[in-house]
Amino acid sequence: EKPCPVHAFAEARGLKVRTPETLSHKAEQEAFVALEADAAVVVAYGFILPKVILNKPHLGCLNVHASLLPRWRGAAPIQRALLAGDNKTGVTIMQIDKGLDTGPVLMRKEIPIDAKTTATRLHDDLAEVGAKAMTQTLERLAAGKLRPVPQPEDGVTYAAKLNKDDGLIDWRRPAIELERAVRALNPWPGVWFEHMGERIKLLHALLVAMESDAEPGTVIGVPLVVACGEGALACMRLQRPAREALEAEDFLRGYSLPGGTRLG
Repeated sequence: EKPCPVHAFAEARGLKVRTPETLSHKAEQEAFVALEADAAVVVAYGFILPKVILNKPHLGCLNVHASLLPRWRGAAPIQRALLAGDNKTGVTIMQIDKGLDTGPVLMRKEIPIDAKTTATRLHDDLAEVGAKAMTQTLERLAAGKLRPVPQPEDGVTYAAKLNKDDGLIDWRRPAIELERAVRALNPWPGVWFEHMGERIKLLHALLVAMESDAEPGTVIGVPLVVACGEGALACMRLQRPAREALEAEDFLRGYSLPGGTRLG
């Protein structure tokens, strides 16, 4: 199995690497304690740290979280911020405690969200910002120039884990919510609708100022504008199973969806 980029980077520089399947084994905990580490950095690690590890580094176990805590604690902060229509997000460097993203804050870095921000772009931007923020935090913490600040009790929201069914389009929802979903849920779990037994992925969409009395899910404009519960959505880029993604005009050359068609 190919090592992850962090593993490869460390080994290339002669650093010792351990890849335990779990930290619950006593041998792994003892190995960690023996390091006499000043701090531990935890990124994209979806498990609870044992108390013996959590309490050992005198500067704490630090985590970079992809939201402005306490907003969007939990597993899917990037996607939830986009789905909610937030106009900003960021990264929080915090000291881990026994709760779910509840630890005291050491540093925050804010970045804007605009009407074109996608989950992929936001992930990459936050990864870059988060890495720099973690480096700054460690330097300032080691120099005694940072003090952890407890998270406020107001403004707490939870970013529930995504599942495959979250991407199924319900045309009865407002167009603005569906457009946000397209930006938030691609590439995973993806956004799709069913038609003639096929699952059609929607990869890019735009809001359209088009009034219609048609039932939600009805094709009402060209190349592919669909009525929603409120407003309408222009489906700009689509993909059939095991086919390449195509712009709407090209997609419709091989897949007929004339005006009046009802989409599932």
